[in-house]
Amino acid sequence: MSELYKLTNLIDFIGGSQPPKSTFSEIKKDGYVRLIQIRDYKSDNYIVYIPEDSTKKFCTKDEIMIGRYGPPVFQILRGIEGAYNVALMKAKPKIDELSSEYLFRFLQNPSIQNYIIGLSQRSAGQSGINKEALEEYEMLLPSLSEQQRIVSKLDLLFAKIDKSIELHQKNMDEADAFMGSVLNEVFDRHSVLDTESTINQWIPNQVRDDEKWEKNVLLKDITSKIGSGATPSGGQKAYKTEGISLIRSMNVHDYGFRFKNLAFIDDTQAKKLSNVTVEANDVLLNITGASVARCCIVDESILPARVNQHVSIIRLKNDMLPKFLHYYLISPSIKSDLLFSSSGGATREAITKSMIESFIVPLPPLQIQQKVVDYLDSVSEKMEKVKSIQKEKMESLKELKSSILDKAFRGEL
Repeated sequence: MSELYKLTNLIDFIGGSQPPKSTFSEIKKDGYVRLIQIRDYKSDNYIVYIPEDSTKKFCTKDEIMIGRYGPPVFQILRGIEGAYNVALMKAKPKIDELSSEYLFRFLQNPSIQNYIIGLSQRSAGQSGINKEALEEYEMLLPSLSEQQRIVSKLDLLFAKIDKSIELHQKNMDEADAFMGSVLNEVFDRHSVLDTESTINQWIPNQVRDDEKWEKNVLLKDITSKIGSGATPSGGQKAYKTEGISLIRSMNVHDYGFRFKNLAFIDDTQAKKLSNVTVEANDVLLNITGASVARCCIVDESILPARVNQHVSIIRLKNDMLPKFLHYYLISPSIKSDLLFSSSGGATREAITKSMIESFIVPLPPLQIQQKVVDYLDSVSEKMEKVKSIQKEKMESLKELKSSILDKAFRGEL
């Protein structure tokens, strides 16, 4: 029969430490160990190492780690070995009667997730997990054999659900790939003038015009503005809950503007960035960081707005439609020209203003541009519908996993 225990009687929650950045090394040296940060569970792009004697907080790949800060708060993680920083906390069973696998699944249970996240958000002055509330949370502790039975059943059910989620994700990826292939067929510099190429499969005859597509121009010749902004002094601490929108690279995505984490600045800060005031129909291009070369048209609902130093405004004259340029810049073959330098094929870490100004773009008549845009809009709309359906199915499967977990730890599985 299961008994009810407070987590503090079953688990040690061991917070990490924060070594000084002056000790960080991007190269593994003798006597150094990997420093695990929350971001490392998503990507290996920014691995750092620290002297082994600078911390006593270590974890193995099998030990359970909790992300103390967000977003999202209360991530349940494992799979990396090394020292861990202050943003992570280890959850280690105190007693042999508690299975580590059972604990891992228990901490993923939506009941405890919602409870702890809710308390953390309401706690004044606390941006992360309320550790005391976590320790006071109660767990039903069945026998080890029952724990193993529950874990085995969860593993079996989740394997089937995860396989379905992977298939839906594959369908979404294929929709993106198809859209990319259509964009390439329209804009590829070698095939667009070839009437016998496979472009005939995708583009209506009235869109193709061998002579009218031959004109190429420098981007600077058809723009009235190319420029990026800056981050207000004080960084994120200077951001407001409302005011003038400050567009950052996280908001700029190839297939639309993202409102999540949109920052705001006050009138005084906005005046200092008046030279990068965003206007309707401006094309936004990420010029630094991991999202370099992502591109979208500004959403007018967020105006008035400014951009920070990671985003460039491209404001067109009347010679080109903003949507035509947007589709051109996000087509995979053209994006590769932005992403890779001509010497050695190395990935660019940044796109400079001069690179943007000297970028060559086709300039068919506006009538042809509009036909291209209309065609690509129709394909994009169909692909977005496909992705929306797949995303809804994935979300339903994720909710099913949460429901199963909730039942499992109420003794109903």
